[in-house]
Amino acid sequence: MSETFEYKTISQSITDALVKIKGSKFFGLIYPVINEEDIKKFLLQTREMYPQATHYCYAYRLGVSGDNYRVNDDGEPSGTAGLPIYHQLLSFELTNVLLISVRYFGGTKLGVGGLIKAYKESALFTIEQSDIIIKELSEIYELTFDYNHQSAVMTLLKKMNLDILNFNFSENCELSIEIPLKRKTEFYEKFDSLFAQNFVTQKKVS
Repeated sequence: MSETFEYKTISQSITDALVKIKGSKFFGLIYPVINEEDIKKFLLQTREMYPQATHYCYAYRLGVSGDNYRVNDDGEPSGTAGLPIYHQLLSFELTNVLLISVRYFGGTKLGVGGLIKAYKESALFTIEQSDIIIKELSEIYELTFDYNHQSAVMTLLKKMNLDILNFNFSENCELSIEIPLKRKTEFYEKFDSLFAQNFVTQKKVS
C-alpha cells in the first residue's frame, strides 16, 4: 500500500447553498473539520441557524483516507439522505469535511427516488460552491547541533526551501522545521551525506 502524502478538503465553511425542489428548500452547509468535537459543534450551530427546519441530514469523513465516516438521515426514509450526501464526498474525494443538507418541507412529498435525487443535488451544489484545496501532509522535526554546523545546516535548509518554525541559539543551535512527508527521505539522505552525527529528532506530526 503506497504512502499518502496529501488529501483533498475545503478551505472554509459555506452555510447557505440553497436548492429549491418542488416547494421544499434544501440549505447546504459544508465545514472543514478535524475531529468529532468539531462535528458536534457545527451540527449544533446548524440547528441554531435553521431552527424551524424539518430535517438536518448529513455525512462526514475524517482522516487522511476518510476511513472514519458517518451518515445520518435524520428521520427521512433510510438511505435517502445521508448516503447520497456521503457519495458526493466520495465522488470529490473530500475528507475532514462535514456536509449537511437542511430541509424545509414544502408540502409535496418527493418519494424515495425524489429524496435521493434532491439530497444528491443539494450536496453537489454545496460542494461546487466550495473552495476545494489539497493539503500536503508534513511532519515537524527538531534539530539540535553545534555552532560549527550552523552554516552548513542553514545552507541546506535554504536549498531545500524548508520552513523554520522556531529557533534558539544558546549552548547549542536548536531549530524546529516543517518537512513535507514526500520529501522526508530526501531530507534524511542530504543530512546523512553531510553530517556524521545524528542530530535530527521527530517532534510531532502536523
